[in-house]
Amino acid sequence: MGKFSRLGNDLYSGRRSIDFVGRRWLWYAMSGVIIVLAVAGLYLKGLNMGIEFTGGAQYRVSLDSSQVTQDNADKLRNAVAGTGIDSAASPVVTTSGDSAILVQVEPVTSAESAKIVDTIVQNTGVNADKAISQDEIGASWGKEVAKRSVTGLVVFLVLVVLFIWAYFRQWKMSVAAIVALAHDVLITVGVYALSGFEVTPATVTGVLTILGFSLYDTVVVFDKVRENTKGLRERRTTYAAEANLAVNQTLVRSINTSVVALIPVGAILYVSVVQLGASSLKDLALALFVGMAAGAYSSIFIATPLLVQLKSSESDVQLAEKRAAARARQADPYASVPAFTEDMPIHAEPGAEGRGTGEEPEDASVSGTPSARRSPEAAGRGRVAPPSRGPVRPSGASGRQQPSRQTRSKRGKK
Repeated sequence: MGKFSRLGNDLYSGRRSIDFVGRRWLWYAMSGVIIVLAVAGLYLKGLNMGIEFTGGAQYRVSLDSSQVTQDNADKLRNAVAGTGIDSAASPVVTTSGDSAILVQVEPVTSAESAKIVDTIVQNTGVNADKAISQDEIGASWGKEVAKRSVTGLVVFLVLVVLFIWAYFRQWKMSVAAIVALAHDVLITVGVYALSGFEVTPATVTGVLTILGFSLYDTVVVFDKVRENTKGLRERRTTYAAEANLAVNQTLVRSINTSVVALIPVGAILYVSVVQLGASSLKDLALALFVGMAAGAYSSIFIATPLLVQLKSSESDVQLAEKRAAARARQADPYASVPAFTEDMPIHAEPGAEGRGTGEEPEDASVSGTPSARRSPEAAGRGRVAPPSRGPVRPSGASGRQQPSRQTRSKRGKK
């Protein structure tokens, strides 16, 4: 942690710098590859919509607490999937507390439903009339959930644009933040399509949650960008340089925040997938884990470089770039004097060889190089004083009384 803390201090102070803005096309290319894979997954596999969105049948099997285990749920899932019914080929079987097991399948006919009930009775040994209850879930309710989710997403995006514009007073920051949000959502949805995880209302909740997390991280970076770029003309720097410094200054904070948030979410995802099997907790954890990771990435590698690219067409930013280029061309040639190091070869002072003896040294390569002895004209090299424009003439103020620290009564007295 000591080295990590020192790295954070060096990044904040500017002693070290990672060029996030200058390599923006590399980050764009990486995000482009990920987004292409996500879109391909959506196109080829599509989303595995849950029963809440597509409709179907749900069977609640009441059992003793000792029988409500994940092993029994897995056995019942395999048995229902082996009935040969197309609508029950991929059933969702989960435990409901310590009193029941839930079996969810796609819409089935009455005959198919009776066959599923018989399979449940054979594997659990319960009474079909007393221990099994069946509920039909219509697709209309799922469509209403999807409609309201889209409405909530649109309202959220509008509020985000208004908030960023009101806070930063720059619509280009709003555009960069919205692009970063769309980047995170698309990656999360693509991972759902590729993984085959079921999309449930918990998934929608997770997606809306990651929008807030991604926005929070982006606003923190943008706030530092605004602080660094204030008074750009007086600071004699460029917008891209100060924006890149802002990303470096918030890099350690972004990493720490993301890691602290991802560790518990990753633990929940592991427990829900490995130990609990299919559950709504798994859907929520996957959305949060992928979205948080994508949000941390986009706030550093996408949002700020895109903001700099959008600001590059402004006149003030272009003038700052021209001033920086002019200063670079007029750099002081004497500023490249090498710094002293312990292993630097020692050169004798010019003219010191043979001083006082009238003799030249026998070995001219004392310092280890054949031309170690400098020529006499090199001793006085350096900045040259400009020539005078004319003779020095008496000034009109030469006869004035000069300032004195003595009291007025003692001035002029000897």
